[in-house]
Amino acid sequence: MMNGYESHGWFMGLGMGWWWIIGIIVFIVVTWLIIKNVNIKNRSYFPGNKSSLDILKDRYAKGEIDKEEFEERKKGLQ
Repeated sequence: MMNGYESHGWFMGLGMGWWWIIGIIVFIVVTWLIIKNVNIKNRSYFPGNKSSLDILKDRYAKGEIDKEEFEERKKGLQ
């Protein structure tokens, strides 16, 4: 026969068994939110759908390359 302790312990053990699953779910959700937030911030550093020529024009406009290098690289893209 089961005494009160054993039956109470069984139900408590059954309930405790679910806490680790809930903990894992919470951990996964928090990790996913952090990764999503970091990815949104990093998107601003990457050029969108710019072509190579657009990037080359931007570099020329910023003064990173001179006209001669711009023309040379432009020929290489065509």
